[in-house]
Amino acid sequence: IQDKLEEVPAPLRPVRVDNAPLLKEVIDRCSLSRNPHARELARIFRYPHFRALLEAHDEIGVTQLAKLSHPPTTPQSTTGSPSLGSRTPSASAPVLNGAKDKPGHTNGHTDDAVDDGASAMPGETIKMVGIRRNPDEPLGLTVEVDEHNQLVVARIIAGGMIDRQGLLHPGDVILEVNGVPVTTPEELQGEISLAKESVTLKIGPSVEEEMKSARITMAGGQVKNGRNLDTGKKLTCYMRALFDYDPNEDNLLPCKEIGLSFLRGDILQIINVKDPNWWQAKHAGEDGPTGLIPSQELEERRQAYVPPEADFVHKIGICGTRISKKKRKILYKTKQNSEFDKADLMLYEEVTKMPPFKRKTLVLVGVAGVGRRTLKNRLINSDPDKFGSVLPHTSRQPRPLEESGKAYWFTDREDMEEEIRENKFLEFGEHNGNLYGTHLDSIRDVIRQGKMCVLDCSPASLKTLHNSPEFMPFVVFVAAPGMEQLKLLYSERRSANGSTRNLHFDRQSSIRFSSRRAKTLESLASLYEDDDLISAVEESALLQRKYDKYLDMVVVNEDFDDTFRQVTEALEQLSHEHQWVPVNWIY
Repeated sequence: IQDKLEEVPAPLRPVRVDNAPLLKEVIDRCSLSRNPHARELARIFRYPHFRALLEAHDEIGVTQLAKLSHPPTTPQSTTGSPSLGSRTPSASAPVLNGAKDKPGHTNGHTDDAVDDGASAMPGETIKMVGIRRNPDEPLGLTVEVDEHNQLVVARIIAGGMIDRQGLLHPGDVILEVNGVPVTTPEELQGEISLAKESVTLKIGPSVEEEMKSARITMAGGQVKNGRNLDTGKKLTCYMRALFDYDPNEDNLLPCKEIGLSFLRGDILQIINVKDPNWWQAKHAGEDGPTGLIPSQELEERRQAYVPPEADFVHKIGICGTRISKKKRKILYKTKQNSEFDKADLMLYEEVTKMPPFKRKTLVLVGVAGVGRRTLKNRLINSDPDKFGSVLPHTSRQPRPLEESGKAYWFTDREDMEEEIRENKFLEFGEHNGNLYGTHLDSIRDVIRQGKMCVLDCSPASLKTLHNSPEFMPFVVFVAAPGMEQLKLLYSERRSANGSTRNLHFDRQSSIRFSSRRAKTLESLASLYEDDDLISAVEESALLQRKYDKYLDMVVVNEDFDDTFRQVTEALEQLSHEHQWVPVNWIY
């Protein structure tokens, strides 16, 4: 309170002194408007006494600005720290309208001599900021030394102590801490650690703020404060993280203590994206602190970076120079879309929270032989009114007793190829010279019946389904279990089908002979089967890593009954719990 009472008030400055021309422009625009409120405003502005009031304000403002621009040049004793150099304060320093003049000591200085005919530059604003802090809570800001060797505030962490008090802003120069001059982040950290409950900071304007203050122009008597020059973005949106992040292992993070760790699939509330490299975020639905996370651009550059020693694309010449070749123009082909998707880095996905609703499609993906089709059939048989499936289209001729619409939709090859070119098929392939595929209209027909369409398609189709608000898929990845469980699944399937997998000789008949050849064939059969199991497990892990960004649920098919129960329970929860879905499904 004493500081406030002793504070020397800053001289008043008019915001602008060209209100009369501005008033005429407003009247002209409002008169042409059809809005009745705009016309009413124009009528009020035409009143003679209102125009006379603004003219008087402009005349007084010009006189006041002339006095402030040519202050008296009588010498004054200077005060302040000698280490501040030109930042010696003075009581007559003018404060620009809209400047950060929070409560505190505001001082400046006046030069002992002013050149004749030269207008004096506005003095600097020095403020003292007192902060009462909790020793266990960080201040919530980061600092850096700029090109002018000033210790400036780099960023304010949203929700932190400094942000809540609103006393500091990015770009402020920290001159002293509790009366001790500081010039480096280490000195600042050391002085703050010595302080207990209260910290007093001496804050000066940055060079950029001084340049903005110097933009006071007398042309037409208009004052510009440059406040609208701030292009920082503040927003609130939600992102689903598609990678794991640990700030303690990030060498690029300016301060590891304010980093925010997260795991793949976590929902993050993005609060500030002003810094192109570091976003301010917090975990959605939690009261935890706000921290820094790498931006999309920074993480893309980091993950796409190839060290020079591992760059085998650019050849090196004899003298160590790169051998540059003329770039070849490669045309994009849609059939190579899956190859281009491998280079697509999806790091964050913008999502929004929706009330409970039922997804339109259930997509089961996984390696062959892991039990996807069995799970699909059991789901449909358990509730035919809730689940439905599609019939594939084919260009082969129907066999005897086959009818179109029973097991397949039969069509001409020319028509099917034309619809494939028009992207009317979710997926397609060729077998024995005949085309087979899943038509998008077949999926729409099941959805129009009020059923959830169950698909066991290729993982390459997930991108099309995920990016379409028409299908809104719930994707379940059926992961391969261990070797023993997978061997049991294969044996059960062989029992059901009456045949072995990938074996071209009769394994059972060879056991009847106790010859060396029979034992060799038996060993080969076991070896081939183990190789198939190992390949299936490795392929399952590869597919899960590759398409993890599209998966809603991963279930390991160790026990089929348990797998069926997990999937049905997850689908039931969709009807009772809020869901985070991609924003392109809604907007």
